[in-house]
Amino acid sequence: MMLELIHKFLNLVAPPFTFFSLLFLWPPFEVYKFFISILGSVFAEDVAGKVVIITGASSGIGEHLAYEYAKRGARLVLAARRKVSLQEVANRAVELGSPDAIAIQADVSNLDDCRRIVDQTISRFGCLDHLVNNAGMATFSLFEDVEDVTSLRSVMDINFWGSVYMTHLAAPHLRRNNGRIVVISSSAGWLSSPRMSLYNASKAAMSQFFETLRIELGPDIKITLVTPGFIESELTQGKHLNKAGRQEVSTDMRDVQVNIIPVGKVDACAKAIVNSACRGERYLTEPAWFKVTRWWKEFFPEVVEYTNLLLYMSSPGSPPQEALGKKILDSTGCQKIIYPETIINDQGPKTN
Repeated sequence: MMLELIHKFLNLVAPPFTFFSLLFLWPPFEVYKFFISILGSVFAEDVAGKVVIITGASSGIGEHLAYEYAKRGARLVLAARRKVSLQEVANRAVELGSPDAIAIQADVSNLDDCRRIVDQTISRFGCLDHLVNNAGMATFSLFEDVEDVTSLRSVMDINFWGSVYMTHLAAPHLRRNNGRIVVISSSAGWLSSPRMSLYNASKAAMSQFFETLRIELGPDIKITLVTPGFIESELTQGKHLNKAGRQEVSTDMRDVQVNIIPVGKVDACAKAIVNSACRGERYLTEPAWFKVTRWWKEFFPEVVEYTNLLLYMSSPGSPPQEALGKKILDSTGCQKIIYPETIINDQGPKTN
């Protein structure tokens, strides 16, 4: 009886208390955060000589993060599955200013490979300062069309478990140096685009996992959680797992999924991420305007759902290319305006 009264009391009091708290506390708290951001800019971390692991570094955001850290003099450990492309990135990083950059061919969905990345890092450099969990894979398929749902396990294995493995192995070394974890999650964690259900779920899982680690790791290891919108990368070139669980590249499906949303430049995104990490920021959404999609999702979920339905979904039995957003792109040719030139003219992701 007493417990029921407590819940009735909280049901009555919690909403107005929260409303007035937001009304009176939110403005000064925003001023406080602005002040802290100014201090972070003035006293930004100098990563020259520091050791940084970047997963998924052979292309896209990971590749350009390597270049951005290299320009600031960081020593780099670059990991990805494609050996030749990865070595090219490492060589370029050294040209840009990294004192030492090593390439380790590895699959982060494999725990032994993750252990090898961390072990080789410590063996070579003796310490670790930043871990960038960037490796990822996307799917473009309606859930009911998937032929064998187990064939898509790699999405969760790479996106979520790869980050878990790397973090678990790296945490003791990061703690010794009061290091930082940079998590490349995605706005897909809240903005549920159709045909990407498992990808969206993996990114939401990443966000919640690392939000929990903020508390567990405390002040010893800081976390910067990055939630990009669409950025020029292999995903925005159309690389994905199809309904059969096979990897393919399709610019048609790229246009269906990216739709009429402007795509951000990868070099600007990488610079913003490293700046944010060095300033000690907790969160970053890039491009910055994409944060408004979270507000719309929170306050007007029905509107967001209807908009996604309208732009992304074709009528039953019709191919996905019949989606309204894709038709708008085809009829107006506005890809030339809202997509970077690289993802329109490029022949596709690196395959070596």
